Amino acid sequence: MQTLTVSDVDLVYPGHLDGAPISALKGVSLEVKSGDFVVALGASGCGKTTLLNLMAGFMAPSAGKITLGGRPVTGPGAERGVVFQKHALLPWLNIIDNVEFGLKLQGVDARTRRERAVKNLALVGLEDFHKQMIYHLSGGMQQRVGIARALTCDPAMLLMDEPMAALDALTRETVQELLLKIWQQTDKMYFFITHSVEEALFLGSRLIVMSPRPGRITHTYDLDFNRRFLAEGNSRAIKSSRDFIEMREEILGIIYGDERAGAKERLDA
Repeated sequence: MQTLTVSDVDLVYPGHLDGAPISALKGVSLEVKSGDFVVALGASGCGKTTLLNLMAGFMAPSAGKITLGGRPVTGPGAERGVVFQKHALLPWLNIIDNVEFGLKLQGVDARTRRERAVKNLALVGLEDFHKQMIYHLSGGMQQRVGIARALTCDPAMLLMDEPMAALDALTRETVQELLLKIWQQTDKMYFFITHSVEEALFLGSRLIVMSPRPGRITHTYDLDFNRRFLAEGNSRAIKSSRDFIEMREEILGIIYGDERAGAKERLDA
């Protein structure tokens, strides 16, 4: 079983020109294990994306450390796949060539690349679209290609930075359900950022709520709404249930309270 461990991490951005340094994260500790679906919520500017970028190895912490399987994270690696808010696909390649691209960079032979790409396109429901160009696809289908591409490199962990933010409501719900089915079948680690409380509660096996800058983890919740959906198959019944709504209102109260407190601090300063 793989574990990604964030240990007492700080991140300070240098000041712009003569400005003061900005403390983005302070004392963040977190463990994500195989089979976890951890979702991060918090007011804008709380450091969610900064934390994801540290996990991905796109930047280094100012203090503390991050390890995966006991080895320090010192940069990007194939064991951590990233799905961005904007799909970041290559428009001059068709779908299957986009999905194979990471393996091609790794020097994997053509037959193995194709087999793994075909398997993962089927997993996201695009088995009949291999030769279509990216610009022919809807936003939801493009995000499915992005997920398939990340899965094809067989990472231990998927890092997802608001991948559904630009989707319409119906497509977003469809992709949420698809993502949970993939999570159930792959047993990977997931770290997912969203601004939607409903999405966070529906997807996560664990929810972390982060404070305004400097970001800290202030609340942690273990959830089972995702497993209830996988057992029952009715997402609307889950999202309209009394315990789901009560939890949603509790989390919204925390986030709105944090936003008001942050606004007051800025005015007082």
